[in-house]
Order: sequence, then C-alpha cells, then structure tokens
Amino acid sequence: MKTDIENLIKSRRSIRKFKNLDVEEEKVLKILESGRWSPSGLNNQPWRFCVLKAGKKDKISKFTSYWNIITESNVCICVFMDSNMCYDRTKDMLAIGACIQNMLLTAENLNLGTCWLGEILKNKEKLNEVLNIDKSRYELVAVIAVGYKDESPVSEREVLNKLILRRQ
Repeated sequence: MKTDIENLIKSRRSIRKFKNLDVEEEKVLKILESGRWSPSGLNNQPWRFCVLKAGKKDKISKFTSYWNIITESNVCICVFMDSNMCYDRTKDMLAIGACIQNMLLTAENLNLGTCWLGEILKNKEKLNEVLNIDKSRYELVAVIAVGYKDESPVSEREVLNKLILRRQ
C-alpha cells in the first residue's frame, strides 16, 4: 500500500480500462469515508453519494459517449450536491471537488483505478430520473468509475514555471 502522498498524487491517472474483478465492499466504503472527511465551508458537507453496480450502472451508461468506461468499471460512484446543505454554490462546488480528489487518491492507495467522468453531466436530470433521485434537491456533479486497472497510462505535466503567473 502506498503511503507517500507526493508519490500517490503523481502516480494517480485516469483509468479507462478495467479488469473484470469485483471491488470489495470495504474498499468502496473506504473511498466514501475519505470523501466524507473532505473540507467544506462551515463544515456543511454538501456531498451525497450513490453507489452503482451492474444493472443501474449500465442504465446510466447511455447518458454519456464514454459509456464503455462505465460498463467496464465494477462500481460507479455518483457524487451529488445536496442543495439543502449549501450556503454558497461556488464554495460548495470547490468542496465537492476536494471530496472527489480525496476519493480518487484513496482508490489509488487501494490499488484501484478511477476515472472522473464529467461529460455525463449534460444528461444529469435524466440520470436523476433513472436513479429515482430528487433533481430539485440533488444535483449530479460527477460520476466516478472504479475498478481494478487494466492499463497503465502515462501523462505529462507542464513545467511548473509555465504555470506560475507571478511571484511577488
């Protein structure tokens, strides 16, 4: 198991091909637990989760052109913003982004692959309907495909100096 946070951050990649292996329930719960402990303004914890396996997972795949990532994954975690818990949309979305990052890093630490899907958001209301989740209260923010990796993609990063706008 990885413990060095810098190496963990640098080794995490978006995985789009998964092995046909079940992800253990305790690992899914650890991923959700890491999301639960994310920072949020006023500690409002605006995130809510829906864990999908075969059946429902496959039904939501039709709402994205990246359907194969969903169908090949073993588990999908839908992350929603609970409007009843919000106090500032921008801050709440940032908090949910931190929640998702915690979940991605925890999955990596558990030797699982993930892919944070956003293109599916164009059909978020349809997804809520299929899952029978109140669209007036819960807004889909992301779908995370989770499974055992069946690829090892390489990714380059821009040189740090090109990313710094100003040093004062």
